[in-house]
Amino acid sequence: MKNIIIQEIEKTLTELNYSNENLDIHITVPKNKNFGDLSTNIAFLLAKSLKKNPLDIASEIKIKLEKIDIFKEIKIAGPGFLNFNINPNSIVNYLNNIIKLNKNYGKQKNNNKKVLVEFVSANPTGPLTVGHGRGAILGDTLSNIFEWNGYIVEREYYYNNAGRQMRVLGESVKARYLNLIGEKIDFPDDGYQGDYIYQIAEELFQKYDKKIKNNDEIFKEYAEKYIFKSIKNTLKNIGIQFDSFFNENTLYENKDIYKIIDKLDTKGLIYKKDNAVWFKGTNVGRENDRVLIKKTGEPTYRLPDMAYHVDKMKRGYDLCIDIFGADHMDAYPDVLEVVNQLGYNKSKIKVLIHQFISILKNGKQVKMSTRKATYITLDELINEVSSDVVRYFFIMRNVNSHLN
Repeated sequence: MKNIIIQEIEKTLTELNYSNENLDIHITVPKNKNFGDLSTNIAFLLAKSLKKNPLDIASEIKIKLEKIDIFKEIKIAGPGFLNFNINPNSIVNYLNNIIKLNKNYGKQKNNNKKVLVEFVSANPTGPLTVGHGRGAILGDTLSNIFEWNGYIVEREYYYNNAGRQMRVLGESVKARYLNLIGEKIDFPDDGYQGDYIYQIAEELFQKYDKKIKNNDEIFKEYAEKYIFKSIKNTLKNIGIQFDSFFNENTLYENKDIYKIIDKLDTKGLIYKKDNAVWFKGTNVGRENDRVLIKKTGEPTYRLPDMAYHVDKMKRGYDLCIDIFGADHMDAYPDVLEVVNQLGYNKSKIKVLIHQFISILKNGKQVKMSTRKATYITLDELINEVSSDVVRYFFIMRNVNSHLN
């Protein structure tokens, strides 16, 4: 873009009969974003030879350049700087022209560096929502960029199919199923209320009739498979395919989460208080100590995340990227610090946070909740517009949030 602007300035100088021989035109990025995207001091360079006020020269150049569609706005600042705001549409047009001429423009050869991109990572408790879509598109787009630049990229989906959430899911499906076979039962107070719970219960009823009413485990297992199939179909609809799915339960089965406790304990970073196990974060620069195992014996969500990231480090990636929602803002620095304390290079882990999406109901903002069925599914959005438009929408929303 700098070169394009330089070419346009040179044309303008020729039209104005201003000599530009041996003139070194500088295009720079202003330190203050309010001054525009790019800037030039060309008016000052010409002032001495032309024996004119830089403001007058800048004004003449501005009038000519304003006719060119690559500029959204041109302003004169201070004693004669020309500040340019670039028209986004012109950038898109240039990119389209580049792609038409060479579909592999800028593509790099394999550099043998490995990148793991973890994104979406929604537990199988309900359909993917538009909120999940934001992280999905951001993660896949970054993966594409790294692949284009010669990296070996692995897309990973991390999930938990155990614990309280999944237990409540199974109880919700069972309650709807028992209603279908004519038994009166109260729906769990914290149960999942979406229509998909009815659909899962209906399938179970059609398949098993009344035979499974006393088999609690089948409701959770069937619901997990049903929902994961839905999740994968949704991802396929927007062109996303994962290389691996990592089950958090693996970290329990191989005792990795307890190995984290043992290793931290040998470093004097573990203590017990109120029958709970704590990470002594304040000893290593964190603002607070954190509970890793509750007094009930159940790990908090930080502990398996710590074990998972240590597992990532052991797999030998040159870079690991986490795409998280805003609810991880408080937790991930503790995870990275534990990775650091256990002897791994935490700078290899990069975390990108995206904001949540809110929806409106009757003109009022409503927090999206899978459990309360207050959400818009990603499939609903895809059905309204094409998958390419969905990807473009989320990409631009993420780009704008980062620029802001």
